Amino acid sequence: MDALRAWRASNLLGFAASRVVTAASAARPLRLRLRCCSSAAATTNQKQQQPPPPPRLPQDRRRRNASTSTSDRDSIRAIRLKKVEELRGKGYEPYAYKWDRTHTTKKLQEEYTHLENGEIFEEVAVSIAGRIVARRAFGKLVFMTIRDDTGTIQLYCEKDNLTEDQFEQLKAFIDIGDIIGASGSIKKTEKGELSLYTKNFEILTKSLLPLPDKYHGLTDVDKRYRQRYVDMIANPEVADVFRTRAKVVSEIRKTMESFGFIEVETPVLQGAAGGAEARPFITYHNSLQRDLYLRIATELHLKRMLVGGLERVYEIGRIFRNEGISTRHNPEFTTIEMYEAYSDYESMMKMAEEIVVRCTMATHGKLKIDYQGTEISLERPWRRETMHSLVKEATGIDFNIFGQDVESAKSAARGLPGINTGSRGSTSLQSCSSVGHVLNEVFETFVESTLVQPTFVLDYPVEISPLAKPHRSYAGLTERFELFICGREIGNAFSELTDPIDQRRRFENQIKQHNATRAARAKVKFTEDQGDEDDYSYEVCLDEDFLTSLEYGMPPASGMGLGIDRLVMLLTNSASIRDVIAFPVLKIQQ
Repeated sequence: MDALRAWRASNLLGFAASRVVTAASAARPLRLRLRCCSSAAATTNQKQQQPPPPPRLPQDRRRRNASTSTSDRDSIRAIRLKKVEELRGKGYEPYAYKWDRTHTTKKLQEEYTHLENGEIFEEVAVSIAGRIVARRAFGKLVFMTIRDDTGTIQLYCEKDNLTEDQFEQLKAFIDIGDIIGASGSIKKTEKGELSLYTKNFEILTKSLLPLPDKYHGLTDVDKRYRQRYVDMIANPEVADVFRTRAKVVSEIRKTMESFGFIEVETPVLQGAAGGAEARPFITYHNSLQRDLYLRIATELHLKRMLVGGLERVYEIGRIFRNEGISTRHNPEFTTIEMYEAYSDYESMMKMAEEIVVRCTMATHGKLKIDYQGTEISLERPWRRETMHSLVKEATGIDFNIFGQDVESAKSAARGLPGINTGSRGSTSLQSCSSVGHVLNEVFETFVESTLVQPTFVLDYPVEISPLAKPHRSYAGLTERFELFICGREIGNAFSELTDPIDQRRRFENQIKQHNATRAARAKVKFTEDQGDEDDYSYEVCLDEDFLTSLEYGMPPASGMGLGIDRLVMLLTNSASIRDVIAFPVLKIQQ
């Protein structure tokens, strides 16, 4: 039946009608129908000659469909290529240069919805263009549904309203998937369907490949991501996600400009990967004969702008991290980072609330939204809790009592169910070199997923916050927060570290910890064959130019990074980050 659907979808019947009808050609559709029918519809003789096949499981059906889809597609493509040749032979160019249109489908639907059933409005000539997504032929009438960027409208094509040549072309050469331009007047059918009463049309782009099945759409998730263009044709609501994304980015820019921030651009290719703890992508510049890194953050260059005298700066840009892929992570993603002189992390909490609230109002018009069946309230003020208090609430362990005793902290954590104690993985207890790292591991395991309503998690340990200012009230902590919504980190902010000597010392300690972990993992791999390439397989070096800039003096400041992809996930009710990135990174097809 799949072959039959594909045959119907490509309008082979219309194609055959353009030929001289003979007894043999008239029989072809009948033979195709018999070949493609199910065993239940076979003739009585066939049933008597052989027993019916055993019932197939759904998996078998899917395998059978997959095995025949390529040949079906190739057959349809060959037929449509022949149509392209025939159109050119008749003097028509099936790939036009332009088409002058007067209306979008949405504008027509809005302007002429008042017409009565059966009424034709001929006072105004209209012209539209779009892709054919449905087609029905009834003798001297052909109905087609055309879709553009704004919506759909029906084309009412009557033989008496077209030239003989055009009507034959309509039946013989136009298929679902073609992009056409059409002009005429407006008609509301007797059944109340607003339509373009077509008087002229032109094939603007001849489609060579069939669209997905009309009734089931494109349901293969991997193919939807891999061929996003087909996904958007088959599932029009997908385009709404990217419209919302564009609206969110626009609203963020408006918000930043309203607070006096200016947008700047910083290098994607950098001499040293810095501003975050992440494994970078490494490339090689032939002319310079040196390795360069795709940026893992925009932070260090934006801070240089503060040193240079710009007091409010931000950048919306692509970030690249050579790490895992999941529903929350893509190797390239989009963030906004902002820095404001003469402010602290309290200022950034207010800014985070402002950005998210404005984007929510722009896209939803309200502050209570649904995400995957859970109501999320974005009404201010949002909850604020320290990391220590949240961990104690979830596990009963107060990590303040351990001081610098990392082994005691690890021992307490090992007693918790579900904690990662193995040697593999960059965040396992085995890798934790300080009480702060153990605290963070416990937080990520037991607390993160519970933070459904918007929550600012405050005051992170200094060991995991190398760019944040020391807390002015609590030793060993920093003035840092992360914003969580629906169990996901949305934002990360600091009172920025401006002491160049302290900054150098923290970077050096970070490098020592990185190299120690790297050596330990290499030893495990050599002796136990348990290690693998992970976040510690690359070398880390100091960004001396950034440290030099701090020595010229950076004003007290706060900074924040917000994940735009995750914010769009929240505002579009998308379960995976791949749903909000038009072309996500995917595994190679086998």
